[in-house]
Amino acid sequence: MNRRVPAVNLKRLAPRIGAACRAARQKLQLTQEDVAERVGLATEVYGRLERGNMTPSVPTLRKLCLSLNLSADVALALDDTAELPPRPMLEEEQSADVRRLLRRARELPPDRLKILLQLANVFAKDAGARTEQPRAAEDAA
Repeated sequence: MNRRVPAVNLKRLAPRIGAACRAARQKLQLTQEDVAERVGLATEVYGRLERGNMTPSVPTLRKLCLSLNLSADVALALDDTAELPPRPMLEEEQSADVRRLLRRARELPPDRLKILLQLANVFAKDAGARTEQPRAAEDAA
C-alpha cells in the first residue's frame, strides 16, 4: 500500500487555485473586495491570488474554500467534479450595494455611525408607510 504521491508543481498549482477561486466567486456574484474582506486579505493580494501569481497558505486556502463554498479538491485540482452542497446566502451577500454600504459603515467613527443608523430608520419607516398606503386605499374601495 505504498502509494507514490506526485510532486507538487507550485507554478501549475497557483493558476489552478486562482481559476477555481475566480469561478466560485463569480458564481456567488461577489467582488474581489468582498472575498478579500471575508478571508482577511488585502484586495490587491486576493487579486494576485486569483491571477495565479501566488499560492495561498493552508489557513488562507481553508478560509477561501469556506467563504466561496469551494471544495478543496476542486481548488487543488484533485477532482474537478467535487461540489459542496449550496450554503445559504447571508443577507449581506444578496446585494452589491448593501455590501458596499456595510463596508463603508464599518469605517465610520461612532458618532457618524449613529447618524447613519438614524437615517436608515427614517428610510425604513418611510418605506413601510409607502407599502401600507395601497392597502388602505384597497380597503376603502
